[in-house]
Amino acid sequence: MSEITIDFSGQTVLLTGGSTGIGYGIATAFAKANADLHIVALEEGLEDAVARLDRIGASKVTGHACDITDKARVEEVAATIGAVDVLINNAGLEIITPIDDPSDETEAIFRRIIDINIVGTYLVTRAVLRNMSAGGRIILTASVWGKSAIGEFSAYIASKHANIGFMRSIARELGPRGIRVNCVCPGWVQTGAGMKSLRNMSLRQERPEEDILAEVMATQCMPGLQQPDDVADLYVFLASSQARNITGQAINVDRGEFLG
Repeated sequence: MSEITIDFSGQTVLLTGGSTGIGYGIATAFAKANADLHIVALEEGLEDAVARLDRIGASKVTGHACDITDKARVEEVAATIGAVDVLINNAGLEIITPIDDPSDETEAIFRRIIDINIVGTYLVTRAVLRNMSAGGRIILTASVWGKSAIGEFSAYIASKHANIGFMRSIARELGPRGIRVNCVCPGWVQTGAGMKSLRNMSLRQERPEEDILAEVMATQCMPGLQQPDDVADLYVFLASSQARNITGQAINVDRGEFLG
């Protein structure tokens, strides 16, 4: 059986956090699908990512340096881009925040995670909606931890539960306008952020990283650690007309780590 080809020629896709990790995998998938792609990310590495993406597909890839917690800059970028068909709220921060760590640094990290993952997502969505018509699609990157939890990641896990709740609420609100809203919930993926979390867990637990990762893999129905490209196809599907009746859903892509 041949693979289904999805073409986004003539459609504008705005992707936050698209210069690294899962975001870059998503950006690559949409570039291959010929979308007019706008990458919103912090400046470091953005120019190089855009240059690499621009060589992949038939359409133009444009980069916009932006901290999504900066309301004025978010609105400036949204106004520059104009009409958007697909918004992918992928930008996020994942850092360990042990509740028993009394340091000012951990508190600052907690606040920064909430600002990026929740407030930033809200600001971007609000700004882009002004330029989104019926038929628009919004996809958030949540996490299987948005439906479950482990210790010592309270800020990140709280933010991902919030992302799913936010998605469900605006799916109800925007459905009558013909705009679909969904979440993708990845499990463990081999990204810089994911491997940094693994290292921090190893240090806190005084156990080898390999042992912790083996325990994670043992909870999956299918073995192996996912790569960013492994989760990207679900975003493309949810943004396509083939998913025209899917909204308000938080869909796992986790090799069966979390069954629910």
